[in-house]
Amino acid sequence: MGTDSKIESEGAVSAPCRPLDAAAAIRLAAVHTWPASVCPAMFGIFWCLQRGLPLQPFQCILLAAACVLSQSAVNTINDYVDYVSGTDSKEDNVEENDAVLVYCHLNPKHALLLGIGYLLAAAACGAAAAWHAGPVPYLIGLIGGLTVLGYSAGPVPVSSLPLGEAVSGFVMGALIPLGTASVADGRFHPELIPECLPLILGIALIMLSNNGSDIEKDIRAGRTTLPVLLGRPRTIVLYRCMLRAWIALLCIQPLLCLGWVAFAGIACTVIAGHRPFGFLLQAGLRPSDRIRQMKSVTAANFIGNGILALAYAAAWLL
Repeated sequence: MGTDSKIESEGAVSAPCRPLDAAAAIRLAAVHTWPASVCPAMFGIFWCLQRGLPLQPFQCILLAAACVLSQSAVNTINDYVDYVSGTDSKEDNVEENDAVLVYCHLNPKHALLLGIGYLLAAAACGAAAAWHAGPVPYLIGLIGGLTVLGYSAGPVPVSSLPLGEAVSGFVMGALIPLGTASVADGRFHPELIPECLPLILGIALIMLSNNGSDIEKDIRAGRTTLPVLLGRPRTIVLYRCMLRAWIALLCIQPLLCLGWVAFAGIACTVIAGHRPFGFLLQAGLRPSDRIRQMKSVTAANFIGNGILALAYAAAWLL
């Protein structure tokens, strides 16, 4: 369904489009999803600092900005694609902040240009941070940028494939810290990947939460996501296994890597995260619970992966 027909189907042909102002641009960036990129960025920065790898303050700021802008690009382009294809509607249990074009009468082409602008700004920040570090961070950044473009756009979007959870988890949970470490000394650090496993699982669960709640909608849209292939009962089994593995890693990995500092981090995770983690362990991935599901998995990432990054920061400071 094209943009014009979509607008016509909403009965808004005669109404002028709202201008794409700063408030609309921020809403399209979906600030509430930023923990999925901020936590890996902070983890990568503090991993480097703890190990004595040289990172300047301006590089840390630029790297964090590049991650946030990349996440904003994904959100904006995904919103555009879902709108012009007719995938999202007000009846699909989507929040206004997750489907801005459905609820706000904006010109979709302006949203697409904004998404491309976010991506170019992210590339500029990353390049400025890595200007002296050689080819490795640029190669990692190129892979990340191509993934951002291919996540929602292209002939076969990553988000519509059974590999979507694995790709998003690895690119955001591992590639962001790997890129950060490569900026520090120009080298590729494969030893960092095992320590990224909690980040990878947490971010993959965000996408599995979304796709598990959208099985019926994705079938109608012709998407072959992992939950579509598995069905909801088996998706729930996989979801709870991944969730338990994530919680276990959030407790075990700091003990293996950080020593006694880990105990404080684990205590904070348990105290702050018992509510969102508890809900997710009981979640049935029903469409009617989609909004609460997405809020809970985002909060769990902010708490679990965020406290993990802070534990690395504490280990560096102490």
